[in-house]
Amino acid sequence: MRAMQIIEFGKPLELREYPTPEPKGKEVLVRVTACGVCHSDLHLWSGEFDLGEGEVLRLKDRGMKLPFTMGHEPLGTVEVLGPDADGVEVGKSYIVYPWIGCGECGVCQRGDELLCLNPQVIGTRVDGGYADYVIVPDAKYLIDYTGVSENLACTYACSGLTAYSALRKVGELTEDDYVMTIGAGGVGLSAVHFANAVTPAKIITADIDGTKRASARQVGAYETVDNSEADAVQKVLEMTGGGAAATIDFVGRPETSRFGIDCLRKGGRQVQVGLYGEKAGIPLPFFPLKMISMIGSYVGSLEEMHELMELVKQGKVPPIPVEARPLEAVNSALDDLTAGHILGRVVVKP
Repeated sequence: MRAMQIIEFGKPLELREYPTPEPKGKEVLVRVTACGVCHSDLHLWSGEFDLGEGEVLRLKDRGMKLPFTMGHEPLGTVEVLGPDADGVEVGKSYIVYPWIGCGECGVCQRGDELLCLNPQVIGTRVDGGYADYVIVPDAKYLIDYTGVSENLACTYACSGLTAYSALRKVGELTEDDYVMTIGAGGVGLSAVHFANAVTPAKIITADIDGTKRASARQVGAYETVDNSEADAVQKVLEMTGGGAAATIDFVGRPETSRFGIDCLRKGGRQVQVGLYGEKAGIPLPFFPLKMISMIGSYVGSLEEMHELMELVKQGKVPPIPVEARPLEAVNSALDDLTAGHILGRVVVKP
């Protein structure tokens, strides 16, 4: 089989040929027909996360070995079942839920695989979907997407799921409340698409790119704001009558995190999602004085994946723009993503 792999961190992915893997036990061999290209792939590609002030989290220190095949939004057709696998049909296509734990620890046994200390995530810890085939450890991680196009469906495994799970963390709100999403890239725009199906609150979208703000308005944002403007915080406070009930930072830069905190009302909550990097400079007295909170959100559970796909199949979520490219063009997709030229999502197709 073919695989586009990281051979050297930060260098273009290279096409390599390998024997097609054979599934064992409960494993399932899936022939990949589409795989989303995600912004977090840029961190994997570079081999590090910027923690700010010269501190770097290097993936090689966390056990990542090269060559490696990225791609954590794969979708494809079941080709072969392992001898103990059941619950899916050979010849049928499924989304691959990639956020998999070791399956043996207490955390995994209680269903919190996202908190596993020995994760086996497809495309970030084990070889992923930038290839002709991928091994899935159990059929329970294969999700039906009947009635949804495959190019769109694969993006729900990460960007859709990340947006959905973050929206669920804003708390119980009403139609008189406001939620501000910061960043209208692939994940942030997905949140606007999902918002009406998840919360009755009005959605404000902040982005420095006018085209992305316009796209957010077209798919349901109540209002948009350019967070690079000097009076952006004051505009949000005025339009919300004192501050947003919740903010979701889909960027993860110091300035976006601080912007979200500054726009919260008393008792508000910020959900931190983006992985861009560096350190946040937030005055600690704000937390007790305004009684605000900040929580992290990283993708979503298998249960949430099933919930969001039900919403999608019921027609409650408008589709995000998706562009398809051949697998061999994944390097150009990563370059365009780095430059911020992608509106919506790009998927690659082996």
